Amino acid sequence: MPVLLSNKYPGPSPVCPSHLRRTAEQLLEAARRSDHELSLLLVDDRAMQEINRQWRHKDKPTNVLSFPQADDDYISPQPCLGDIVISVDTARRQARQRGISLHHHLTILLVHGFVHLLGYDHEGSARQAEEMTALEDHYLHILATRRTKMVKLAINVDHVATLRQARGNTEPDPVTAAAIAELAGAVGIVVHLREDRRHMQDRDVEILRKTVQTKLNLEMAAAEEIIAIALDLGPDMVTLVPEKRQELTTEGGLDVAAQKEKLRDVIARMTAKNIPTSLFIDPDSKQIQAAREVGATFVEIHTGRYADATSEAEEDQEFMLIAAAAEEAYEAGLRVNAGHGLNYVNSARVAALPFIEELSIGHAVMARAIFVGLDQAVREMVDICRFA
Repeated sequence: MPVLLSNKYPGPSPVCPSHLRRTAEQLLEAARRSDHELSLLLVDDRAMQEINRQWRHKDKPTNVLSFPQADDDYISPQPCLGDIVISVDTARRQARQRGISLHHHLTILLVHGFVHLLGYDHEGSARQAEEMTALEDHYLHILATRRTKMVKLAINVDHVATLRQARGNTEPDPVTAAAIAELAGAVGIVVHLREDRRHMQDRDVEILRKTVQTKLNLEMAAAEEIIAIALDLGPDMVTLVPEKRQELTTEGGLDVAAQKEKLRDVIARMTAKNIPTSLFIDPDSKQIQAAREVGATFVEIHTGRYADATSEAEEDQEFMLIAAAAEEAYEAGLRVNAGHGLNYVNSARVAALPFIEELSIGHAVMARAIFVGLDQAVREMVDICRFA
């Protein structure tokens, strides 16, 4: 069931082509058209306006156009259903207006164009429009139920400990925060036990190991003192991160390629205790390859530059680096998580990527919790991940 996808969008594209292609293939299968060829073209508003002008005599861009394949267009060994053209610019504007991820809206447009290729036309009559909408809803439901994964949410409770340490007393307790987060739908708790103990304390991780009911992910530097604590504690997984005493928060990914032997040794020691290891890395091919070579089970893709982007173009460029890195890591046999700087505005786009299993989010949820409560803040983020 070949899907011929041509991405003619100029400049950095905000679309993950492999994800969209797989969605189109699933759609062909759902419609029992697996033996048909489907052409999918991604363009910008300028190109879409020209196509509209040439073929529909309308001098404006639209979100999606469909061109059914006529029987006598050409002779092909495989039947061709037709062409679907989508304007990424218009799709992105509409997605932002609707508060959904770009991929989700592209899926909606793809289904709409596909149903047109099957011979339905909502402009023909009210009855046809009703039938077309019902069929679109049917296919969207099938695609949703066939989704191979829903990205999971792990909550970082470091900021609760930071607030406690600001007054040097016992409240608020990150252990309590972790329990609330789990009850609200988080499938993991993340804590960073730093060498300087600026927020999480040894007491915290010891109690959390006994109380966390989902999964405890211990972030840590590859420092001997912390390694010994991790080996004794036995968390569900560890994530090795770079650590600088002067930083406010982790500023970038590990340079795995520059310290392979050291990290290989740490990972081997964790593996001997049945503790899976994740490496926090920038979206870079060299680091992905190095992570595979040293025996990591996971990588966590650093999303900080994406989150900190100051323009739409920069955000799109950083997103595509994340998308490409996630796919490359998955193909290399690594499991893929992502995190750093993600919030209620920018998380859905990352959550929609097909190769990412889990997002690690802390600051945004704790900031939101000040106004709506921690339970509600976590539930809202869980919903973003669920419906991305």
